[in-house]
Amino acid sequence: MTTQVAATGVVDAATAQRVLREQVASLFATVKSATIADTLLAWTVGTLFYWQLRDPLVLWWVGLHFLEVLRYPSQAAYHRDPGAADRSAFWANRHWKEMLFYSCVWGALPWMMMPVDNLSLTSMIVLVIVGLCSTGLPAVAARWPSVLAFVLPMNIGLIGALLWHGSNTHYVLAFFVAVYLLATFQIGHALNKMLTDSLLARFEKEALAEQIAEQMAVTQRLSDEKTRFFASASHDLRQPLHAIALFGAVLERELEGHSAGAHANRLMQAVHVMGNSLDTMLDMSRLDAGVVRPELSAIPLKPMLQAINHLFASRAEEKGLQLRMRTTELWVLTDPELLQRLLANLVENAIKYTDQGGVLVLARAKRDAVWIEVIDTGRGIAADNQEKIFEAFYQIDNPGRDRNQGLGMGLSIVRRLSHLLHHPLQLTSRPDVGTRFRLTLPLAQPQAPVTGASHAAGASPGSASTLSGGQPRAPAQPSPAMVLPSPILLLDDEADIGDAMAALLTSHGVQLTVVTHEAAAQEAFTQATLNAQPYAALICDYRLAEGADGLEAAHRLRARFNPDLPFLLVTGETSPQRLQRVRDSGVPVLFKPVVAQALLQTLAKMVTKP
Repeated sequence: MTTQVAATGVVDAATAQRVLREQVASLFATVKSATIADTLLAWTVGTLFYWQLRDPLVLWWVGLHFLEVLRYPSQAAYHRDPGAADRSAFWANRHWKEMLFYSCVWGALPWMMMPVDNLSLTSMIVLVIVGLCSTGLPAVAARWPSVLAFVLPMNIGLIGALLWHGSNTHYVLAFFVAVYLLATFQIGHALNKMLTDSLLARFEKEALAEQIAEQMAVTQRLSDEKTRFFASASHDLRQPLHAIALFGAVLERELEGHSAGAHANRLMQAVHVMGNSLDTMLDMSRLDAGVVRPELSAIPLKPMLQAINHLFASRAEEKGLQLRMRTTELWVLTDPELLQRLLANLVENAIKYTDQGGVLVLARAKRDAVWIEVIDTGRGIAADNQEKIFEAFYQIDNPGRDRNQGLGMGLSIVRRLSHLLHHPLQLTSRPDVGTRFRLTLPLAQPQAPVTGASHAAGASPGSASTLSGGQPRAPAQPSPAMVLPSPILLLDDEADIGDAMAALLTSHGVQLTVVTHEAAAQEAFTQATLNAQPYAALICDYRLAEGADGLEAAHRLRARFNPDLPFLLVTGETSPQRLQRVRDSGVPVLFKPVVAQALLQTLAKMVTKP
């Protein structure tokens, strides 16, 4: 349904109604002040003309104007009408009728007061009506019918009275008033159109803003639903993969030295690849959730670059590439683990997309900053793709999603880490020539010698060691000197995971008790106390059956039975809120699927005395 609003074109009925409502509100906004000013003007003119002419018609006109003033309550009733906004058409009609009566009263003034032979008083009447018309026009310009009702009667009355007197002077005055009337029509029409158009533009902007807000709400809702879906899907995928990883580790251990051991090794390699993919997505969730917070310190770059060289030297050699690291004695202010992850992703990406030549990593000082550059002689990146490569899951020349090329999230993580660390990242590339990534870090002064400046030498390329819980994604066996806690209580409602965990830990001489809910855990603790065999550690899943909170359950169990009991949280959760909560808890955490070696090492560290 549409309707016509002034001369602005066809608009929808709802917008037309809103425009009318605002127009009417504007018309009645000045009723009180306009009535007071008009009354003072009328009584002043009446007093002056009666004093000059002593004509009874002056008193009659004053009385007529008094009747018009008595209609003020009829107009002021608009402000007392609670439904005025819904009755805009009624009040718009009321207003132009009131203006018609008002204008007719003033149009009668020249007929009742204009003297035949007194040019001064005649000119005063012309000035009063013209001035009144000019002054009141903006107040009624919102509605064209009100403009016509206000302007026409008083000016036609004035022109008619001037023509009636018939002298040349009166004719000239009548001509100028007619010209003024035409000009007033033009001005009034322009004002009316401008005000109406401004209202339409305002409501169109408001409607557009509402639509944008609705679209943003829909987009946010879809994004939240997508996040919940991926978090749920990731959790559900991690659960069985976690059991597979643990069972696979047991098989790998049992089949070591047998002919079937090679199959077990390939099985675990596939598990590690899938675990790496899940860890990469977990990294994205942790970065987006804000649970990764940089801990800045002054560090030397040389050990870190040497560690990265150790990580990727064999991979570059397999592709026939040269990997060169120009070590340096420079120090920088950064988070060493996050910076190492960032540089490892850049180097891994450079090797992946370089077919011949090599990769160069160098660092150099530039005033109070340090440039770390990763330069390759690879395929290069076209200009229209240089921004897209930082988007999650985007890969150039991989429409078939070849899993050997990864998920396409490495550079997305690089950008997030560069923003998190406030290390600006620049990209320069030419197709078939190569690519240069430049990272700018603040220069730091050398500090006293430190140990353990880098831990990456034993991590696997592309792993999520820092962000995903420190789990090495490569098959390995525990050190013979590793001391594991025993007995251990596992609180996990997944039967397969309980069986897998029991098989793994039992093979390493650990006595494990598996319970599926908090009440059973309390009974197990009580029985262990009675048997004088208290548990040496507690492992708990984050999400238990029927939505129970494993973190809270573990805290209650420790508070009741042993506040100093070593506690390890294992979870497949990836939702930002829960990741933030896990981080804030400060407890050790491993993310499913947990690699057997990472689990054993973590348990050993939990009982190692300082």
